[in-house]
Amino acid sequence: MDSMDIFDRAAVRRHRDRAVKTIDQVANVLRDAAERLLDRLDDTTRSFTDALDVGGRGIVAPLLRARGLRVVSCDLSAAMAASNGNPCVAADEEWLPFASASFDLIVASLSLHWVNDLPGALLQLRQALRPDGLLLASLPALGTLAELRSALTEAEDELTGGVSPRVSPFPELRDCAHLLQRAGFMLPVADLEEVRLLYADPFALLTDLRAAGEANAVRERNRSMPCPALFPAALARLPTQDGRVAVTLRMAMMTGWAPGATAATT
Repeated sequence: MDSMDIFDRAAVRRHRDRAVKTIDQVANVLRDAAERLLDRLDDTTRSFTDALDVGGRGIVAPLLRARGLRVVSCDLSAAMAASNGNPCVAADEEWLPFASASFDLIVASLSLHWVNDLPGALLQLRQALRPDGLLLASLPALGTLAELRSALTEAEDELTGGVSPRVSPFPELRDCAHLLQRAGFMLPVADLEEVRLLYADPFALLTDLRAAGEANAVRERNRSMPCPALFPAALARLPTQDGRVAVTLRMAMMTGWAPGATAATT
């Protein structure tokens, strides 16, 4: 098995297929994340016409169209791709079907963290950009759902004497700009935005993750049914704030320009 083959891509597709019917449950969180990313468009004097929405789950494409852009959407799941409206394409982020220099803006909002070859995917996105085109991407960074990861690990070890990977590994913020640079982007920047999510019902956290298509797709996950006491025990360990369970979403906000005549001065 390839050492980079961390995620079960077939499972990622199934989770996205299933989430088409439930994505509205988490639309507010996804929209907030997308708007934070798109705010960076207001910091540049460049104008854009043709955008690619990668994995926007029906949230990003309308926001881009509201800005007057022509938008093509793609998703690993054909059903999820269709939720964006036409034109849309079912496409694997690791094998993008777009010709070179097809777009002047690409937006990938919280959609690349289940990709095995992230450097390769970023390279393909850069190649799909026109000279001086812009990539805006966000990734859950290290520390995201740290509360849940710790609680699950402690509870499973206590109950069974062992642990299984149940939360995806996330990159460190300091690595994200390097990934952009490695893929050939100019002026790579990665900064952090942190969102605190509060739940009156801790089980709603697990429901929301599933509704968003974010169920566990780590290839080495335990495929057997977990101990019935696992999730109640883990959720009971989560920290609280104002009487509600609190978890953290740490988003690495990444910007990079395709090489061109003006990118160095944008």
